[in-house]
Amino acid sequence: MLLPLVAVAASVSAIVAVASRRPDAFHYSRSVVISAPAERIFSRVANFRAWTDWSPYEEYDRAMKKSYSGEDGALGSGYAWEGNGKVGAGTMRINTLEAPSRVEIALAFDRPFKANNVAEFLFEPTPEGTKVTWSMRGKNPFFSKMMGLFVDMDKLVAGDFQRGLNALKALVEAS
Repeated sequence: MLLPLVAVAASVSAIVAVASRRPDAFHYSRSVVISAPAERIFSRVANFRAWTDWSPYEEYDRAMKKSYSGEDGALGSGYAWEGNGKVGAGTMRINTLEAPSRVEIALAFDRPFKANNVAEFLFEPTPEGTKVTWSMRGKNPFFSKMMGLFVDMDKLVAGDFQRGLNALKALVEAS
């Protein structure tokens, strides 16, 4: 009877020890090249109302409640959402606009867990058009470190980024 308890305690201790050594910060990123000038793409990213046409999170909850604040596409403009368990609830606010090369967004999640992160879009000219990179960075609290032992967070989060970028590419190239 004691041996199984010791084995469980040792396993839990090992998992906690491994998780505690994981990085204190994370960074997820994906890119796509879009056959269009940065100005055409930038306007669809800097305006939160335009996200309904390409954001992968729209697919997760078509009935999501959304509200917007500030002038569309302007510094300080915001977006709030409240949805099902898949999209949760939170807010975004544009912190930096460097047209047509960079948009930085303060991203605050309220549900399913509290977190404050930074999302960033970079637009780089290429011979084929514009390379668009969507990334997110933030602190990696202990709970996230533990979850990361069992779930590939890069694949989960950045996979959504890739789907969104692919949708943005299709939208821009078709217009």
